[in-house]
Amino acid sequence: MKVRIAYLDEPPFYWTDPDGSAAGADIELADVVLRAIGVTSIEYHKTSFEELLPGVQAGHWDMNVPIFATTERAQHVAFSLPVWMIGDGFVVHRGNPKVLTSYEAVAVRPDARLGVIPAQVQYHAARSAGVSDGQLVAFKDQAEAVAALLAGKIDAFTGTALGGRVLADANQELEAVAHDASLKGNAPAGAFSFSKNNTRLLDAVNQELRRYLGSAEHRARMTKYGFTSAEIDGVLPNAPSKIQPKSRT
Repeated sequence: MKVRIAYLDEPPFYWTDPDGSAAGADIELADVVLRAIGVTSIEYHKTSFEELLPGVQAGHWDMNVPIFATTERAQHVAFSLPVWMIGDGFVVHRGNPKVLTSYEAVAVRPDARLGVIPAQVQYHAARSAGVSDGQLVAFKDQAEAVAALLAGKIDAFTGTALGGRVLADANQELEAVAHDASLKGNAPAGAFSFSKNNTRLLDAVNQELRRYLGSAEHRARMTKYGFTSAEIDGVLPNAPSKIQPKSRT
């Protein structure tokens, strides 16, 4: 049994190693889950965020790595049970000179420039909080945004709180700032996604996720990538209220 899975370059969730292989926390999770349900061959396809959902819908691959499960996205794809719950955060210059601690803090500073990836939920969150178009600077991916931040072209880059911690740990010029929602444990969940016609694979993955998530092995794997207990436990147990897509866009 062969499964094709699409991924992005966004550490620590997923990235491409120098040898060309896919790596990361969610790549490892996908491998463990798929092998457990009898998959003998996994083929990874690197793609862009914009092509992730259309690609799985069109059958270019069988499933996507976890992204935030939103109501809008659930109109187009079927989401698995959630695999993590992570809030937003900024990566800023060390010392956070403009004191950017939330989207609202950016909105009230006309001189602040926020880097975003337009297809991601953080773009919509920033707009909803009142950040103006003139303050938003769009990038195609994380690497491009971080390069602009280091060059002083933007004041902050928004992504997940976990991703921000990893980026800051890798560069002493940067600092991670978690938003209040993340600090309080009130954060959206991420899940694998599938074509709505691919119920057989979705059901098999969900069955294994119920067994595996929260196990000692699962915790050990995620912890080494920087996940906190709150980011793992936020989706456990898999109660109905925790597995429905959030109305966040």
